[in-house]
Amino acid sequence: MTPLQAHADAILQQRLKALTPQQLKGMRRGIEKESLRAQPSGALALTPHPAALGSALTHPSITTDFSESQVELVTGAHASPEAALDELTQLHQFTYRALKENGDEMLWVSSMPCGLPTDETIPIARFGSSNVGRAKSVYRMGLSHRYGRRMQTISGIHYNWSLPGVSSEQYFALIRNFRRHAFVLLYLFGASPAVCSTFVAGRQHELQALTDTTMYMPHGTSLRMGRLGYQSDAQASLAVSYNSLEGYAASLQDALSRPYPAYEKVGIRNPGGDYNQLATTLLQIENEFYGTIRPKRVIRQGERPLHALRERGVEYIEVRLMDLDPFETVGINAQTMRFIDVFLLHCLLSDSPPDTPAEISELKHNQHQTAARGREPGVMLKRQGGEVSLVAWGAEILAECAPIAAALDAEHGGTQYRDALAAAGTGLADADTLPSARVLAAMAQDFDNSFVQFARAQSLKTQAALQSLPLTDEQLARFTDLTRQSIQAQKDIEAADSMLFEDYRKQYVSPAHLKVRVREAVHG
Repeated sequence: MTPLQAHADAILQQRLKALTPQQLKGMRRGIEKESLRAQPSGALALTPHPAALGSALTHPSITTDFSESQVELVTGAHASPEAALDELTQLHQFTYRALKENGDEMLWVSSMPCGLPTDETIPIARFGSSNVGRAKSVYRMGLSHRYGRRMQTISGIHYNWSLPGVSSEQYFALIRNFRRHAFVLLYLFGASPAVCSTFVAGRQHELQALTDTTMYMPHGTSLRMGRLGYQSDAQASLAVSYNSLEGYAASLQDALSRPYPAYEKVGIRNPGGDYNQLATTLLQIENEFYGTIRPKRVIRQGERPLHALRERGVEYIEVRLMDLDPFETVGINAQTMRFIDVFLLHCLLSDSPPDTPAEISELKHNQHQTAARGREPGVMLKRQGGEVSLVAWGAEILAECAPIAAALDAEHGGTQYRDALAAAGTGLADADTLPSARVLAAMAQDFDNSFVQFARAQSLKTQAALQSLPLTDEQLARFTDLTRQSIQAQKDIEAADSMLFEDYRKQYVSPAHLKVRVREAVHG
């Protein structure tokens, strides 16, 4: 260990000892999981969001993401991974009851999409006739013009995490370290090494043909987080720093206020009067900014997310790079969640120097390298102007995580956190055990190297497993009541509208309102 490493380790140990038992027990995590609705054949379901699931605008736990065909399930914040998974499982069970009434549709278990129709045929999510509902749909129409609809059908898991007593400054230090070390999560839990060839039709890409219908990267981990996924030339021009809340907010405000020539050409409305997008700025709203992690704050009614952060600081962070694991019934398991908890504590407690433009460039390279070639023997990443082996750097980080896992086990009893860390060590040492490798192995063994056939079979298997689980009368009644309440809440919002939509749109996107309250909020 170098003197510099010894100093960093001492800082981590000191900060770990300073955490109180109440803080460790106060850790909270919640899950947001996106999934495409697919037909039994494996093609995208083009039916509306099932009415039995309630209003996508107002339901607290069941909504849609970009597409009307893309269900998003949202848990509350929980004290244990198991509690979060219990809620997520119940949400799946209730959703599957609705899907059965909808023609036996299923939830696609892969982050990379099922068989897609032509781009313009992919349905954009609808949220009703209120101003806030229309704004949500117009925002998504803007995404389709800017990035294409196919890209928006990629699905993932967002992991929301908080610890009591953590300041905004500390959360931003966590975020900087997360971005430095995110390759570990991409390597260990990436599960999207292949994709249906229709997804890349007409696009430039670096993928190799596996069969006539499947494209892949032989050593890829997460195509979703690589050059194929949420990439944007426009956003590449954003130099967002995470050195402070003030600097981060200023970067976002600039992007939300700066006209972008290509989007000015698209215009707000088409010649027929229909809306193309909410604004012609580089970002329409805050949530359009793609990142592997975001600082977050629960917003009040009528509040812009940027204002909430500036006004009251960071409340939790949102990890956005987790693929759906097609081998897990609800896309993630408790052991993975425990590793993320340890990893995030490591990011929080480790020394976190300010980021620089040079380092930000290295981190982007490392993300793409790990996504496309992470399991390649001897693959190298960039670090402080030099190069380091992915496996060696990963091993350093896991070693530093050991006392954190031990502290969590001491607080909760058992060895589950150390077991999660040991499993990560196994994955680092043997790439064949990783989800991305297992996907390719299963495709080769049983599905003639067809991505769609593999994902369809896993989706059907998951559907059967979830439909076989019992949902109690009490649970069913609670979800049915939430459906009813959400539908009524949407009607109330629509009845209360008094402003013309164009006036609402102008007010909402006005730069003046990034720092002050407006009537309603548009969630991304």
